[in-house]
Amino acid sequence: MMKSKSALSAALILMAIAAIGAPRPIIFDTDITGDVDDVLALAMLHNLTDRGACELKAVTISKENKLAAPFVDAVNTFYGRPDLPIGISANAPHRDSRYLHLIEKPGRYPHDLSKPEDAVALIRRMLAAAEDRSVAIVQVGLAVNIADLLASKPDRFSKLGGPDLIRKKVHHLSVMAGAFETIRGDNHYLEANVRNHVPSMQKLARNWPAEVPVIWSGFEIGIAATYPRESIATDFGYVPHHIVKEAYLLHSGPNHDRPTWDLTSVLYSVYPDRGYFDLSFPGRVAVSDDGYTRFDPAATWRGDPKAVERAPLYRKRDRFLKMSRQQAARVREALVHLVAQPPREK
Repeated sequence: MMKSKSALSAALILMAIAAIGAPRPIIFDTDITGDVDDVLALAMLHNLTDRGACELKAVTISKENKLAAPFVDAVNTFYGRPDLPIGISANAPHRDSRYLHLIEKPGRYPHDLSKPEDAVALIRRMLAAAEDRSVAIVQVGLAVNIADLLASKPDRFSKLGGPDLIRKKVHHLSVMAGAFETIRGDNHYLEANVRNHVPSMQKLARNWPAEVPVIWSGFEIGIAATYPRESIATDFGYVPHHIVKEAYLLHSGPNHDRPTWDLTSVLYSVYPDRGYFDLSFPGRVAVSDDGYTRFDPAATWRGDPKAVERAPLYRKRDRFLKMSRQQAARVREALVHLVAQPPREK
């Protein structure tokens, strides 16, 4: 019997999805409290999930504020995912905020989170349930949750310790941290995500498994592709109150183009093959006691294309993003579209 056109269309869609592969699951680890780029990055991940480009599975928080987890819940609810799991580190240092109090305005931004999960337990639960080598972790704040994950022991979710669970389940780690170019004449720039909690970033750089790539987005990338204030002024008027716009204005005001640090780690993680960025030579990042990130190439080039192949695996785990002026223009345009996109009707 010949299938109907609708049945054939459905079958073709399913075949296309199977050919493309399932959207990559993402765990977003953020220090949402201080800078507003975390808010823009979270909105972007929701919109990318709506597009089928990835699947936001959980949000974990690396700075403590009594409003941080409820604020994330409010953003998730605004974008139609009120039940998205949220975790926070027991070791998170406190941080005040210019914008978290938005959610205290009665009825404006609904949220109902009573108590966030433990961040490491949440990450372990998500990894244990995932397909092997499928999950991207996007880490855009302090490294306390990742350091604790690396130190975690077998539990009810997995018989594997942290490093082995990462080897089995994680596809890559995309980190906004450090600086890999001279910043305003300073060739020893101490970037905030590292400087504000050096021990955890040292543990990440030292203990992350060599088999799982780490892509670093340095301070220089975010400042080269700022989010335009014109978008904040004009692109979010589809609702009377928009949590992203109001958070941005409380943090940065109407006359500032905010650097897109955290957004660049999201963009690379979801679209690594679209030419938004180039990648450095493979190497290894080390974190000094003062918070300086040093990159050591895996091998000296010297015209030998097999030099990297011969290098030990642990020497070539890391790369950092590079971006030309032309790429920066493309990145800025992509970020505006991906942040300002209205939530999909659920």
